Amino acid sequence: MAQAFSAGRDESFIVRAHGGGGEMMGRLIKEHIVAALGNRTLNELTDGAVVPCDSARLVITTDSYVVQPLEFPGGDIGRLAVCGTVNDLAVMGGKPIGLSLGLIVEEGFSLERLDRILASVASAAKEAGVEVVTGDTKVIEHSSDDGLYVNTSGVAALDDSVNVGFSHIEPGDAVIVNGTLGDHGMAIMSVRNGLEFETVIRSDAAPLNGLIQDVLSAGVNVRFMRDATRGGVAGVLADISQETRLGVEIHEERIPVNPSVRAAAEMLGFDLLSVANEGKMILVIPGDQSEKCLQVMRRHPHGKQAAIIGHTYDVDPPLVEMVTRTGGRRVVQRPYGEELPRIC
Repeated sequence: MAQAFSAGRDESFIVRAHGGGGEMMGRLIKEHIVAALGNRTLNELTDGAVVPCDSARLVITTDSYVVQPLEFPGGDIGRLAVCGTVNDLAVMGGKPIGLSLGLIVEEGFSLERLDRILASVASAAKEAGVEVVTGDTKVIEHSSDDGLYVNTSGVAALDDSVNVGFSHIEPGDAVIVNGTLGDHGMAIMSVRNGLEFETVIRSDAAPLNGLIQDVLSAGVNVRFMRDATRGGVAGVLADISQETRLGVEIHEERIPVNPSVRAAAEMLGFDLLSVANEGKMILVIPGDQSEKCLQVMRRHPHGKQAAIIGHTYDVDPPLVEMVTRTGGRRVVQRPYGEELPRIC
């Protein structure tokens, strides 16, 4: 097999020549990447993309994805990359304009598998209403079983009326999550550990820009938003408390969790508050607007299980506490390191 890769005879696999800038690279880009993601801007294949923008303010973000396995229930590295970047733009209040897609592929990687992942990129981008407008492809020596690494960057227009951040949070604000926690992390870990449950655990990877725009368009005064990826909800709440010098109180019984996800977390010994999500976010809004916000969110497919899980309040020293189902209280700590390796 390695000989076929180095000789470039088997055209069903990536070889070093696919990254060499010659005819084989041109065919890879046109016959696989552009074939899956093509649009008027990308098809130009210029060194950069020219995209229209009527806003005076832009949001720019970038992220890299190294998840294993590359394909998992509910998604793959391609869907993960699109949703992760779209959500980073959206929680800033931005409306995505365009994405870049950087692929680092190991020689020996199956072109059939690459095509599946590119189709997933195209599907997720269509769902989010944004196009991949530029990108880059590199081929490296086979050195691990990872096979593929993805980087996505994104640009979004930010309306002048949107202004979110820690400095806007006040005591008495409601803390809202748009759905069940821990789905992505436990989907990855269940596959890795060969766990089976009555209901298949699926990643929650999803673009949240449509849901967020619904909330903003409804006139809800959103003070702060963040997607709860690495570090999970615990990490986001710890940041809120640290940056605002306010306490955050959440209630365990109000936190939505799928039963299979809870079972997997208990079996593997993980705290779901610290587990990464890829389609969940924390919103902080004035307490008197919380019910209105819930009504708006629950009308959207990615907000049907939205819940008010707590509130902010004055306390010294500031900390995050959870009221347990039994009525006790426990401090919610920020994750110290990486509890779940390489899940995004």
